[in-house]
Amino acid sequence: MSAGPDLSGRRLYLCTPDRPDLAGFLGECIAGGVDIVQLRDKDLEARPLLARARVAAAVCRQHGVPFVLNDRPDLALEAGADGVHVGQDDAPVTLARRILGPDAIVGLSTHGPDDLAGAAGEDVSYISAGPVEATPTKPGRAGTGTGYVTRASERSSVPVFVTGGVTPGTIPVLAAAGARHFVVVRYLTQATDPRRAARALSDAIDSALSSAPPAA
Repeated sequence: MSAGPDLSGRRLYLCTPDRPDLAGFLGECIAGGVDIVQLRDKDLEARPLLARARVAAAVCRQHGVPFVLNDRPDLALEAGADGVHVGQDDAPVTLARRILGPDAIVGLSTHGPDDLAGAAGEDVSYISAGPVEATPTKPGRAGTGTGYVTRASERSSVPVFVTGGVTPGTIPVLAAAGARHFVVVRYLTQATDPRRAARALSDAIDSALSSAPPAA
């Protein structure tokens, strides 16, 4: 079911809203170890979002890091993004793939076994699994716990990026549950030194995975 670039080697995925220092912030996070970026901003209208997506796409292109836009495959195409991430209630994967083509990244959120089963029939490049812990970025959604991380990691044929409460302290537990790819939001967006914070995450991932068995 996989299409688009191989993301199996990508470990640290930043999901960020727009911010005044977006270009500099992304550069610092990438320098610290972030290797895939998503812009997710639910407040911006289409034209302002397109403008900010172009800024993010340019930074990521400069550093050789894939850039995906949340929810809007049409704007992802116009911005020159590498792909799009959609949720269960967003534009369907089939539409995203039709707009962006077979070589684009198309990611899909999953939050439980039913979503996981549905994703198995979709033409996606990766799925996300979570949030493991309840998080302010997904208000009203309960945490899935690590059991779902294990299930998704064992059954998915594409990389599984775990979401919710990813910090250097939680990465060993998530890795023990089967996680090999990690989405971070607040630990970086709230950091006073994003490069150092990203490096702490990257080092924690390297340490946790160094003795773990290979996984997608």
